[in-house]
Formats: sequence, structure tokens, C-alpha cells
Amino acid sequence: MAEERVLRRLAAILAADVVGYSRLIERDETGTLAILKQRRTGILVPLVTEHHGRIVKVMGDGVLVEFGSAVSAVSCAVALQNKMAAENDGIDDDRCIDLRIGINLGDVVVDAGDLYGDGVIIAVRLQAMADAGGIYVSGSVHEQIGSKLPLAFEDLGSREVKNATKPVRVFRVQTEEVGRTANLRPENTKPAIAVLPFANMSGDPEQQYYSDGITEDIITELSRFRSLFVIARNSSFQYRDKATDVRRIGRELGAQYVVEGSIRKAGDRLRITAQLIEAASGNHLWAERYDRDLKDVFAVQDQIIGTIVGTLVGRLQAAGTEQASRKPPKSLAAYECVLRGKALPLGDLETEAERRRMFERAIELDPKYGQAYALQGHSVFLEWFRDMTGSDIGLDRAFRLAKKAVALDEFDSTCQFSMGWIYLFRRSFDLAEEHFRRALELNPNNPEQVVRMGSLYYFLSKPDEAMGWLKQAKLLDPYIDSYAYWDVLGCIHFMVHRYDDAIVAFGRAPTMSFRAQAYLAACNALVGRMEPAQESAAEVLRLKPDFSLNRFAEKEPYKSPTDRQYLISSLRKARLPE
Repeated sequence: MAEERVLRRLAAILAADVVGYSRLIERDETGTLAILKQRRTGILVPLVTEHHGRIVKVMGDGVLVEFGSAVSAVSCAVALQNKMAAENDGIDDDRCIDLRIGINLGDVVVDAGDLYGDGVIIAVRLQAMADAGGIYVSGSVHEQIGSKLPLAFEDLGSREVKNATKPVRVFRVQTEEVGRTANLRPENTKPAIAVLPFANMSGDPEQQYYSDGITEDIITELSRFRSLFVIARNSSFQYRDKATDVRRIGRELGAQYVVEGSIRKAGDRLRITAQLIEAASGNHLWAERYDRDLKDVFAVQDQIIGTIVGTLVGRLQAAGTEQASRKPPKSLAAYECVLRGKALPLGDLETEAERRRMFERAIELDPKYGQAYALQGHSVFLEWFRDMTGSDIGLDRAFRLAKKAVALDEFDSTCQFSMGWIYLFRRSFDLAEEHFRRALELNPNNPEQVVRMGSLYYFLSKPDEAMGWLKQAKLLDPYIDSYAYWDVLGCIHFMVHRYDDAIVAFGRAPTMSFRAQAYLAACNALVGRMEPAQESAAEVLRLKPDFSLNRFAEKEPYKSPTDRQYLISSLRKARLPE
């Protein structure tokens, strides 16, 4: 008997599903199903037909569609999201039907009209990554689109995809019309400026941390001027080592002005070049080169900042008396230790131990360096948070370090933020809010500190206010993709029982701590998905073999005992150990 041949073909696969479907059904099953049917027949089917696609199958709240080209698939996806967003106008947010879409171009197996294979799997995984109203495409789709469609794409890098043999390059489709999230961003009326990462011209890749550190310091100091809106480090650093088209950067970041430059460090000499460019025209408003001794680095930073501000707003408008009172470190070696420590990633125990050593060394070199104490205090706090013995010795030490930091430099936003964070976990909520607000007064353009303000209001049982701070962080940093942002967003959804949305948010984090895995396990258990709940619970125990749900819940600084009990009961549903 002849062996049956497997039919394969190259296809563009679009996978879509409804965000928060379980919540919508729980709230209003009949109404939700009626709206889905109406939108499927009135929007989806006509658009698929118009773009020469074929609906392969409908699966509850999801749909799989095949197209002959990537261009047709993406064009259909954009039109679909736009029409869905238009239909949502005037509907309460908790009743809106939002889609998330993933598109992949790949090889598929055809069997009785259905499709299987990696081409389908990757599309479905991309759909699971996407946010509400969002469209994620694979690298193969992005390559095929090129300049054929008037769309911009945000490169999210390579992502591990479950059941795929290798990482997949992921891109987010950017268009002003797609999705409702664009409408959440408040208008900005100040001159907006983006500082690109200064190029390391030292010829030594190990010196990259130095160039990055000085760039970050310039961003921080510019943020003290309330007459300017400064794009966050994370967004501007997306353009590292890429061909620089300031017009495109200006459009993508919403910046009218761009700063770029380079740094060369050789022995005790330093050369910094900097230029200020008007993004819309590409015209250079100002350029300068500084050849100085290494000890003059802070004076050069001040000159660059002063010239930028003077050029843009006509005069130096300091944020009160703070700028004149800020205290740069007396030891350049201590400053370099802080830069090295900040450049090390969080999440790995070995690198975090090295961070603590760097900050400890900075304190030894300059005992009056406030920021070094603040950073060391936060490192000690992280060590305490992972400790499940029930001891508060680490928290007490972190508290002493934070107090010392503020005493040494009360005009440093990092010092104020560190103090507020420790007060939060000591349940001194009013003092935490006071220091958080002081940190934002000193640096209103730090998105991570804005996100942490959202944390505060989450723990105060004020989810709407917490969400407002996350929207502000998204305005400051359009590309924000930190674990902190997604953790806080996931926790907010958890608090208001939007478990599907919480699962999506936690899953979007570039790295997942044992804390995020614990909340993810709880959310999956609460919607009856016990297999993924058990997978996350197992990951919690892999990361923290001594995990105790009671000790973990006790560390979460909820103001309301009811909120803490809700967390405990949810973790029990996920069968995490007491």
C-alpha cells in the first residue's frame, strides 16, 4: 500500500482571541456571546473575505485564519483591530471586546481543511504574548512586509516560544489607530527630548557601562527641569547600535529634540562629544566637544545639560533649589563602582551579590555618597524579600541604609525612592507616599519610580489610581517592558478579579521572579486552569525551594487584611505549600 503523502504549504497564519473572555462570560454570558456573534459576522468575515483569507476554524473566543501572503494578513489584522476599537467606543472598559492577534509566516500541514505544524503554533504563541488591541508578528512576517505597508514595527527581540525549536524574533505593529491603549496616554504639552545612548569610543567593550552610566546621568539631570519632558532611558536605549534617523526616532518616541554623542575614556583623560538635533527637520541646534581630565566629568555633564536647557527653553529654569544642592560623589572610583553595579542585571543571585559588592565598595571609597547607600539598601531589601525564614534583620539593615542615604543627599531622587520603598514594606504607608512623591518631584520623568507609585496604590487597595500611574509610566516610556511594570499591571488585574488579563500581563514580563510565578499560579487556579497553575507553582518551588505561602503573603505589604487573606486563599487554590 502506498504511503499517504503529507500535504504542506507556506501560509500566513493569523491567530486571534478575546482578552478577558472568562471575565466577560462570567459577567454577562448571553450578552457577550451575542456581541461576539455580531462582530464575527459583521466585521471578521467581511474583512477576511476582502483580504482573500480563509477562516480555518473558530474556537470559542478564538479564530484561526489563513492568508496567501503576509501583507494580506497584516492588512486584515490592522483593519480588524481598528473596527473592533470603533465598535468599543462608548462601551464601559470592563465590557469591551478587545482582541489580541499573532501572525506568523511559515510551513503548515494541511489535513481535511485544518492546519497544523510550527507555522500555526508560533502564530498562536504570538497571539498569547500580545496585549489588548495589539498585533504581534514574527520575524518572517516583518521581513516580508518591508515597506509594502505604511506601518512601523517595534522590535521586541527574540523570545522563547513553547514547543518551538528555537527563539522567535517578535515585532509589535505600531499604528496610532490600532488598539485602545493609545487613548490612555495623556497629552504632553512640554518640549519632549530623547537622549540616545552615547557611543563608547574607547575601543574597549568593557567600558560600555561607563558610556551608559553618563548617558543615564544626563537623562536624570535633565529630568530635574520641569519645563522639559524627557523620554525615559529604556525607550531611547532601544536605538543603541542602530543607524540613527532622528526624524524616525522623533516620530516613534514623540520627541521634538534628540541628543546624541560619544564618550572616549583613555587613562585620566575624557573626551565627550554631544549634539542637540531638531527631530522634525534634522537640523543641528548645537554641537560641542569636551576634552577634559576625568575628574571634570561632572562639570562637563552640567555644561551639556545647561546648554540643552538654555537652547530649548531660553533660560535655565531649575526645579527649585535642588539642583544647586545636589551632591556628586567626591571619589571618581566610587562613582565608577556605582555605574558598574547599576549595569549588572537583577534576578540572578550571583550578579546581585556582585552588585552589593560594588555598592559596598563605593561606600568604602566615599562614605558620604548618598546614592551608593540607597542602591545598597535596595539590594539588601531584595535579599530580605527572598528570605523565607521570617527574620526581619535584612529589612532593618535596608532601612538603616536608606535613612543614611536621605541624610546624606535629600535632593537625590534615588535616595528618596529607596526610603519610600522600605517604608512601604514596614507598613508606614503615609511616610512611603511622602518619600515617593518627593522622589517624583526631584525626577518626574523616571518611569520605574512612577510604576512603583502604582505599586503603592495597589497595596493601598486603590486599583484605579494604581492604573493611572501605569498609564503615566507608559507615556514617559512608550517601550516600557520591565518586569516591574508587568508585575504591577498583573497585580492590579488580580485585585479586581480580571484573572485572564492578569495572566497575560504576568506572561509579558521579560523575566519572571518567584513572586510573579506565585501570582500567576493563583490566577490560573482561580479560573480553573490547574495544569498551568501547577506549572507555575512548580517554577516557584524551583526558584524558592523553601517557599511558604503564609510567609510570602505576610511580606506583601497590603494595608487591608482582607486583601492579604484573598491572596492566601488564592495561593492555596494553586496548591502552594503553607
